[in-house]
Amino acid sequence: MNNTFQSLKNYFLISMPHLNDPDFEHTVVYLCEHTEEGAMGIVINRPSSIDFTELADHLGMKVEAPRLASEPIYVGGPVESERGFILHTSDKSWGNSLCVTDEVNLSAALETLENIAIGNGPSMYRIALGCAGWDEGQLESEIANNDWLVCEADLDVLFNTPSDMQFSAATKVLGVDMTWLSPDMGHS
Repeated sequence: MNNTFQSLKNYFLISMPHLNDPDFEHTVVYLCEHTEEGAMGIVINRPSSIDFTELADHLGMKVEAPRLASEPIYVGGPVESERGFILHTSDKSWGNSLCVTDEVNLSAALETLENIAIGNGPSMYRIALGCAGWDEGQLESEIANNDWLVCEADLDVLFNTPSDMQFSAATKVLGVDMTWLSPDMGHS
């Protein structure tokens, strides 16, 4: 067992400009799980072309909360891209919710979506299709390669900040202005 391992669960990964991966370019990932065996997270700032109404129709759900009609569904990452994940506050939880922290849960349960659709959902949430995953040592290697900036997650950035502002808001948690960083960092 590696005694120097530090879990980054409940941290943001902020992609660096030189990260040459279209799935993660200019993204903020919320890490839901991180152990020595690997990591799993949800990209929180990439809205898809699908809205809640379209998702509900696909699942045969009736949407009773009018404000949900145009609520975007996010691209959570390239892994299991057909599967829905709901990051939400822990004021309410159902079934197989993973408790990330005392304040944040992750659910893939249809029951969670059904409760959101009828207006009985958690106070704050973000629905995504797919997730991001790393095998043992992969994330640590990417961080060592400076592919990601890492900072503790901020609930306001996670749930209350518009997706087009989350990248800069997350970097401000660190006190970094990404416009000063070049994608050619370290190369002359």
